[in-house]
Amino acid sequence: MMKEKIFLYYTNDLHSHFENWPQIIGYFNQQKDKRERQGQSYWLLDNGDHVDRFHPIAEGLMGKGNVGLLNQAGYHFANLGNNEGITLSREGLYELYDEADFEVLCANLKREKEPQPSWLKAHKVVESKQGVKIGVIGLTAPFQLFYSMLGWSVEAPYETLERELSALSEQTDIIVLLSHLGINDDEEIARRFKEIDIIIGGHTHHLFRSGEFIGNTLLTAAGKHGTHLGEVMLEWDHEIGELTRKEAYAIPTEDMAKDQVTAETLQTIREEAIANLKEHVTELPASEEIGWFHETKLMKGLVETLQEWTEADIAMLNAGVLLDHLAAGEVCYEDVHRICPHPMNPCKVELSGDELLEVIRAAHTKEFTEIKLKGFGFRGEVIGRMVFSGIEIHTKKDGHGNERIEKVLFKGEPLEPDTVYQVATADTFTFGRLLPEVAYAKKKKYYMPELLRDLLVATLKREN
Repeated sequence: MMKEKIFLYYTNDLHSHFENWPQIIGYFNQQKDKRERQGQSYWLLDNGDHVDRFHPIAEGLMGKGNVGLLNQAGYHFANLGNNEGITLSREGLYELYDEADFEVLCANLKREKEPQPSWLKAHKVVESKQGVKIGVIGLTAPFQLFYSMLGWSVEAPYETLERELSALSEQTDIIVLLSHLGINDDEEIARRFKEIDIIIGGHTHHLFRSGEFIGNTLLTAAGKHGTHLGEVMLEWDHEIGELTRKEAYAIPTEDMAKDQVTAETLQTIREEAIANLKEHVTELPASEEIGWFHETKLMKGLVETLQEWTEADIAMLNAGVLLDHLAAGEVCYEDVHRICPHPMNPCKVELSGDELLEVIRAAHTKEFTEIKLKGFGFRGEVIGRMVFSGIEIHTKKDGHGNERIEKVLFKGEPLEPDTVYQVATADTFTFGRLLPEVAYAKKKKYYMPELLRDLLVATLKREN
């Protein structure tokens, strides 16, 4: 009874990449058998962004298929990531975990209006077989602007910890934080809140192969897309009443044996999801071609819909958002999802004429169109050519084949340097630094929960 080993197994940032899910669950099942045989305590945890609407299973079942998979695998806890939190509708999130057999822990999120969802808890205290008390608490990235538009409020994580930890410390021997905040916040929390023993990380898709210590806090994270799974081993010394060992590993999953039951369940859930996506959109008299480096009729139509729908002066979208052609004949929602899978929202920013000109110049460079973008909601290959509506752009090719902007006309007149224009685009460009003028625009308006593909549906219906 002197020393007790306690095990945690986790996933983070799966983003509905189910390629390695049967392998992950196969490994977890082996470990569970081993722990049961040896009479040891273990828990399975997911640290958020399990759902990603780029995948038909997540889209067709609005995340409930993902919850079903976590149920079947026997998870004990899950945290909310921003993909669960802000890519579903307000009702979609409210009902997401109604059927969950696990505890959902997220201490810094709540609904603005009562009642709160019955499944949402801040933390949970569990006990090991030999009586060690473990407190598990979850935190999610504070995308306040997005959450407030969906009727939720998200608190600054540090304030949440100040409030929650004092009570939790008194009731527990070990504190585990499920953090969907990203590596920088995890490091800062480890420095500031020394009572936290383990931080299971995520959101920034970082990978710690064998954990990292900051002071006495062990940080761990298993990358993204299920290429690795996470394992934590804790050793509690009952004689001295403290943790004497902490180890964490991120283990590659692709060569692990698949769990057949999980593989079959995935197939069944996929078929159910696809059936839900068979909704008729339109009939195409001829095929709609796409091209990442030139303007096509469908792409131009989508940009015009965006301009109209947001009531903007000008709209712009990168051609890389449409991933595949549409064949002539019936188009259903599954086709639209296939060619535009990104969880990207429309948005509108205010730019001066000078700033807009800078954006147009940058967007016409070869370097920009060929950027292989990862993240920020974009699920394609390259950014591609920027397609505009509401303005006329006159360009000329130089000797190296680069396009140079000669003039830009708005309603037949040159752009006024100090005039403010309402410019609609994808929210992607307000994150990161692809187009600094857009990212740092003082006024931004996001449209939720509509995604670009909802505007694509409207475009297809209007044009055919």
